[in-house]
Amino acid sequence: MQFIVVTGLSGAGKSYAMNVLEDIGFYCIDNMPPKLITKFGKICVDSEEKYPKVAIAVDIRAGDMFSEIAKSCKELSAMDINVKILYLEASNEVIIKRYKETRRKHPLDLQFNSCLSKAIAFEREQLNELREMCDFYIDTSYLSNSQLKEQLTKIFLAHQSDSMIVKVMSFGFKYGATSEADLIFDVRCLPNPYYIPELKEHTGLEECVRNYVMSFEQSKQLLDKITDLLDFLIPLYIHEGKSQLVIAFGCTGGKHRSATFTELISKHLIDKDYKVITTHRDIEK
Repeated sequence: MQFIVVTGLSGAGKSYAMNVLEDIGFYCIDNMPPKLITKFGKICVDSEEKYPKVAIAVDIRAGDMFSEIAKSCKELSAMDINVKILYLEASNEVIIKRYKETRRKHPLDLQFNSCLSKAIAFEREQLNELREMCDFYIDTSYLSNSQLKEQLTKIFLAHQSDSMIVKVMSFGFKYGATSEADLIFDVRCLPNPYYIPELKEHTGLEECVRNYVMSFEQSKQLLDKITDLLDFLIPLYIHEGKSQLVIAFGCTGGKHRSATFTELISKHLIDKDYKVITTHRDIEK
């Protein structure tokens, strides 16, 4: 089990980091009371429901219990839980700018009479022990959200491509174009198996239809060009921090040509080690 404790300065990007970790499969809890960390770790270990990846965010919001964080992390390690600390921070100037832009109050705002610089200085002092203990350190001062996501996926995923789910779908234009797709390919330009009596009642999930659709040179060329385009585009989407890409293929009824291309492109992307979901919206209509 991966057990990640996310901590660091307020305004350094912990909330966004938790969103990224949740997107890549972590069970996430924000602002957990430090005294509950050890108990929660034991629950994860003893539970019949498996928790292979867990992330909790703890920071200065814990108030008087804040000093318990380091102790709880050591107790987790003593329980043979693979606990790692992810520490995020940024420069004072950047944090002050972020708070002014969002107009949110620092957790220590009342304690320091709205003096943000004093609150940040005190928080840094309180976090020193955790900063020294951390396994992963990221300074977010000059990182965009996509750059932060890229660093996190490199740390916590074996393959960066796992950070994005690719959904490949077929649909029929006669039932309305899909509104969820990022990329739509219209394959109505290809010969239609619907007009072949022995293929009419079959679908692109079956070999007979796929063989017919792909027997034409224009189909082969179109598949090659789309494959090349996706091989170029998908790494760019991943680099920009996109968590889901929806690729749709449309034909007239959504049963033959679009289903064929959806199946073939899905197989290609799976072979490239992408996380792929394949759906056929209108194939039963």
